[in-house]
Amino acid sequence: MALTTLDPRTALVVIDLQAGIVGAPTAPYPGSDVVARTVELADAFRARDLPVVLVRVSFSPDFSDVPPGRTEAATSGGSRPEGWDVIVPELAGHPEDIVVTKHNWGAFHGTDLDVQLRRRGVTQIVLTGIATSIGVESTARAAYEHGYHVTLATDAMTDLDRDAHANSLTWIFPRLGETGTTQEILQLLAKTHG
Repeated sequence: MALTTLDPRTALVVIDLQAGIVGAPTAPYPGSDVVARTVELADAFRARDLPVVLVRVSFSPDFSDVPPGRTEAATSGGSRPEGWDVIVPELAGHPEDIVVTKHNWGAFHGTDLDVQLRRRGVTQIVLTGIATSIGVESTARAAYEHGYHVTLATDAMTDLDRDAHANSLTWIFPRLGETGTTQEILQLLAKTHG
């Protein structure tokens, strides 16, 4: 579905743009491109007094808060380097931003994200981040289930796997919301929010 509108109270929700993730090998875009496009969006949202939510994934030092389920995929246990969960400096340092720490793929389960959005009257979210098929898609699914209008900034997200990214864009996102490029979202934001 083509991008049609942005609600009066739309928030930018940024998934896992943190030190230990943005440098990973990603496709189709490098993490640095995703960060740069997200910064453009965040600056535009802040200029219009619209909420910016910076979501980071983090775990306790003993990993006791890691989801316990058995999976066939190898888990990335062990220690993390100091500062791996710190929001990238290009996005950090804005006291008006909301910071949410998650311990799962999606940003809604086990966090106060829904409360933070609803208290600000938010009815729509624009999503960016890494990885498209994991944190971004999980958050988009939950946002849709919570009744939010969902917009996905297709060139401000990337994945660890090119095919997984394409699958989310082609098959999943059209069922959850509307998609658009960073420039299309910025143009619509200027048109609808001055």
